[in-house]
This record gives sequence, C-alpha cells and structure tokens, in this order.
Amino acid sequence: MKVPVQIIFFLMLGVHLRAQSHFIEWDLLHYSIEVTPDYNNKSIKGTNAIRFKALQTGKVIRINLIEPMYITAVISKNEQLHYKRLSNHEYDIVFINPIYKSDTATVTVHFEGIPKASLNPPFDGGGWIWAKDTLGRPWMSIACEGPGAAIWLPCKNALYDEPDNGVTMKLTVPDTLIGVSNGRLISRSQQNDNTSSYTWNVVNPINHYNITVYIGKYVTWHIDYNGKKGKLDTDFWVLDYNLDKAKLHFRQADTLLQCFEEWLGPFPFYEDGYKVVEAPMPGMEHQSAIAYGNGFANGYRRGNLSGTKWGEFWDFILVHESGHEWFGNSLTGESWIHEGFTKYLETIYTSHFYGVEAGNDYAIGINKRIKNNKPVIEGNTSDYYNKASAMLHMIRQITGDTVFKKMLQALNNTFYHSIVNTGQILQVMNKIANRDFTKIFDQYLNTIDIPVLEYTIENKTLRYRWTGCVDGFNMPLKISTGSNRNSFIYPETEWKTLKIIEDNADLTVDRNFYIKVRRVN
Repeated sequence: MKVPVQIIFFLMLGVHLRAQSHFIEWDLLHYSIEVTPDYNNKSIKGTNAIRFKALQTGKVIRINLIEPMYITAVISKNEQLHYKRLSNHEYDIVFINPIYKSDTATVTVHFEGIPKASLNPPFDGGGWIWAKDTLGRPWMSIACEGPGAAIWLPCKNALYDEPDNGVTMKLTVPDTLIGVSNGRLISRSQQNDNTSSYTWNVVNPINHYNITVYIGKYVTWHIDYNGKKGKLDTDFWVLDYNLDKAKLHFRQADTLLQCFEEWLGPFPFYEDGYKVVEAPMPGMEHQSAIAYGNGFANGYRRGNLSGTKWGEFWDFILVHESGHEWFGNSLTGESWIHEGFTKYLETIYTSHFYGVEAGNDYAIGINKRIKNNKPVIEGNTSDYYNKASAMLHMIRQITGDTVFKKMLQALNNTFYHSIVNTGQILQVMNKIANRDFTKIFDQYLNTIDIPVLEYTIENKTLRYRWTGCVDGFNMPLKISTGSNRNSFIYPETEWKTLKIIEDNADLTVDRNFYIKVRRVN
C-alpha cells in the first residue's frame, strides 16, 4: 500500500518531536554556586549555575535536590524554564529549545529551604551543621558524605560524574564571620547590609559530597611546602582563640605530606592547594579543605583506635583525612577503595616514621576491630576500613615494600582524578607485582570467612593446605618451623608437603597475616 507523502511527513515530524523531548544524558562541566545561610532560621538560599555538555539531543535534564530543600526558579539564557519535582530528591528541568548533542549549556537553579541538620556530624547521615564555638558565636559547616550534596544543593548527585572544570563558590556571611570553602580564595567583598562575600575557586574535578563551606570566626596562616611538583601552598584556618596551639600542632602536616608523596606520588591537587580547616565535627576529607575537629591532640579524640601506643604519636584526623586526598578524592570509587587504602595509609605513616615493626604493631591492632559481619564489597560495614586494610597489609608482606610502593604510585598515576572500580585496582596491582591477587581479593572482599591454614608435621614433613576459603585460594604465607625462620610457603586448597630439618618442630605463622591456623591429625 502506498502511503501519502503528507502522512509520511507528519509521522517523521512526530518522531522528531518525541526525540526532542527525550532526556539528555549529560557530562557535568562546572558548578558556580552562590549561597547565603541564615543561622537564626537554620535556612539557606542561593543559586547553582550548572554548565554541562549534552551527550545526546533532548530538552529535559534531571537533577537532584532533597526535601525539604526546594527550587524556586530555573533560568537559562535569561528565560524562565519549566521544572517539576518528581520525588523527594529529583527534579526535571525542561528547556525551551532542544540542546543538541555535543553542545554546552548552562542552567541556573535558584533554591532555598531548611536543609536537614546534622546533630552528630559526620556520623548521623549528614546535613548542615549549625553549631556555636566556645564563645557562643555561630559556627557552620556541612557534612554530607552519605546523602551527597543534594541534601542542600541542586546538583548531579552521582559519584561517576564530577565537574570537569571544578567549582566556584560565593559564600555570603555576616561581616563578623569568615567564609571558607574548597580551593583558593579569589575575592572578598563587603556589602552594605553588614555581610561579606567570599569567593573560592576549585579548578580540579571534585566529588559532590566534598563541596563544602565553613563559616566562623576564623584566622589563617600560610606555609610554602617544597613538594614533589614544586611549591605547594598549604593554608590553615582555625578559630581565633586556637591560633597559637594550632600553629604548633599543625606542624605535623609537613610530615604527612612528605610521607604520602614519597609512597603515593605528588599531592593530587597542587592547583587548588592543601588546606586544613577547623570544623564543628571530628573530620571529613573535603577536597583541598580538610575538616579538622580533633582538639589539636594526637590519637583520635584523645583515644587510640589501634590499641597500641603508636596511634598516640600522631594526629589521626590529620593523617587519615589528608590521605583521602589520594584515595577518595583523586582516585574515586567504591567504599573499600576510599577507606581501606586510606586506613592502610595510617600503617604506612607509622612504619615510615617509627619503623616497620611499629607499623606492624599498628596494623595488627587494627585487625582486632574487624567484625566479619558483612562482605567488605557491600560497603555497609566498618570492615571496609579495617579488613580491607588487613588485606593490603598482607599483600605488602608478599610483595615487599619496593613493589608495594610502586603499586600505590601506579594506582595514583593510572587513575589520577578518575573514577575506578575494584577490577581496575586489581588489574594494576597484578601488573606491577607480576602476581595474581584475584583470589586474595575474592576471599577478603567478597566473603566473611577467615581462611584457615590446616597443617600436620610428621617425620620431618610439613603437610599444609588452605580450607574455609574460596575455590582456588592460593595466598603465599610467611612461616617459621624450628630454626627455619620467615620462609614463604605457597599453600593451595589441595595438600602440599615440605621437608623440614628438626624433629618435633612446630609451625608459626607470621603475625602480619590475618588468617586462622589449625593443626590436624
């Protein structure tokens, strides 16, 4: 049947119009944020100019903003756009004309509301922090790693897409206070309404939950650090009455930068500088603006998470949160990648300055905190800190420090400012070490079982195997038998044998391996 040309035309037109109404997949390029908090009402208002590149042609983009925050207007090219709330955390924005594939566009979203408050930051799910310093003055910040920036900011609340060209933050606060944010301070202006505006700029990609503000009665000082890539600007912002003790205590920053640059490679954000900001919370890894609230004391909240003396020799928050600049901020991925590697940096820092056995003591102390309640890879367990760290400590024993350091540096070089997954981490580590750690990853990340080394000794023969483990588990193990000290054996799930020298010798496993040992008949 021959179809009239008019019908063909209208059918094609309909397809074309439907295509224009499709959602736009988009690549986030930049945020330009302006925000003004109202401390008395615990509310904020502001704008976010979102610049993006369209990955396909369409007219609708979807952004996130979590209730009770809400959008009040959306503007592009001086025109009001239609928007619609779809749920308690999503909005659709409809452009007047199609945005074509590969084009860039900017949409400015006006927002306001009373964001969820965090009463025990950063442990209670996240939110805006409305605190007071010890003199009763307003002190504000944000902790939102759990829900993400959408708890207060209209944004693309997705770890896989960071703003390629960074973020500009204009923070307007009472002129009795100072506003601090990520990156570098590029301007300060005084308004006629007793407020001041501080504009900060980040040029590197940044995780959405790392975008933050600090508002308080701050003072600051600057130190040039001679780093791997030349002069690194290091800046410190603390409440005015803490200046003297902070200047003394924060000298530790030089030591952690020196250690981590040697082991991991250059600080990942030279363009934005390294900054530590006193905050109304214990700590957070806010990129180029580390949140610090550990009371200018060593350990963690004047305690010691490792149960050893070594954790009392350095400031846990400074070391741990700064370590996240490499693992979490530059190299972004699954929870265990962020926290497991950064947790292990505490051991590296300890061994770097206090010796290998001090680091071993620290790592083994941390092992006592492992719960084995859920697989690490699921992310919903504290074991993605401690058990993942234990796994890395064992891999370090297998490879030795030289190769292990090369692996850490290769990871940071390969995935510099990138999103990464477990498979990619494993691939690089296998390549650098010229070994296959697949079964070790599988055992310690995907199961809650602690592998068991079963063995017998009879007639000067050691028989041994792995059990209680994944199929094909083959982790090398350092042991001692009698006078034969610290030798590697290579157990598999089938029995293997080894001739030993002394009669009545027993087997001792190196303490750095997180396993169980069982002698059988």
